Amino acid sequence: MKKQIINQTFDEERSLYNLCNTEVLACRFEGPADGESVLKECRNITVGDCSFSLRYPLWHANKFNLINSQMDEKTRAPLWYSKKGLIEKCEINGIKCLRECKDIEIADCKINSPEFGWRCKDLNIKNSVIDAMYFLFESKNVEINNLTMTGKYSFQYMKNLHINNSNLDTKDAFWHSKNVVVENSTVKGEYLGWFSENLTFINCKIIGTQPLCYCKNLKLINCTMEDTDLAFEYSDVEADIKGHIDSVKNPKSGIIKADSVGEIIMQDAVMPCFGKVELNKEEYAA
Repeated sequence: MKKQIINQTFDEERSLYNLCNTEVLACRFEGPADGESVLKECRNITVGDCSFSLRYPLWHANKFNLINSQMDEKTRAPLWYSKKGLIEKCEINGIKCLRECKDIEIADCKINSPEFGWRCKDLNIKNSVIDAMYFLFESKNVEINNLTMTGKYSFQYMKNLHINNSNLDTKDAFWHSKNVVVENSTVKGEYLGWFSENLTFINCKIIGTQPLCYCKNLKLINCTMEDTDLAFEYSDVEADIKGHIDSVKNPKSGIIKADSVGEIIMQDAVMPCFGKVELNKEEYAA
């Protein structure tokens, strides 16, 4: 049976260092000592109904639950190098949350954390709201469902990502990503998906200028596009678009199907471009 630490305040450096097999309940991590790393190297713990206002509280944690707790903006870099954790019903406002973590589930959380989730593996994020610049940079093996996300430069250099039922308001998203599937979602932002490989959108709405350029093996299935001019430049693409595309420019290869296209630009290419646009049974080619 786990021991319990209840309704206490800690502010010393490494206050509960190497804590094992313990429930930490209704505690506060704050105070004049302003100590760092209060729960570093913890093992098999549950932290519930707690508040944090100290730096680096959960580094190198293993088998942890963080439930119904708050981390304010002073809780800088709260979780690094941790694994096998659940973060549920939490509000997190510290910069650089989650760095090089593995096997973490995030559920029903509200997070505002620039540079969130860098170089992580095996993440599951669901039913959450996240505001983060450079969200999930260089992470891999990530499953996302019902996420509302805002922030520039998201999903860059990621591998093996699946997103479903989400609303993404972002810019320069999915750059240099590999093996990404986005389903039943809205993706809003400029310069979407440049230099990606094996990027697929299914039943999605895509909004914003100059999307999906320099892509390899790009697929759009039953998607809509809004305010999308100069799309698909130098991309290898197979696209099935329901509705209108503002303009398509120099697709490298493949076929783009749409109900209407405002302008098809096939000129001034710096490489051979043989992509085609099929529009009302008319075919345009370079």
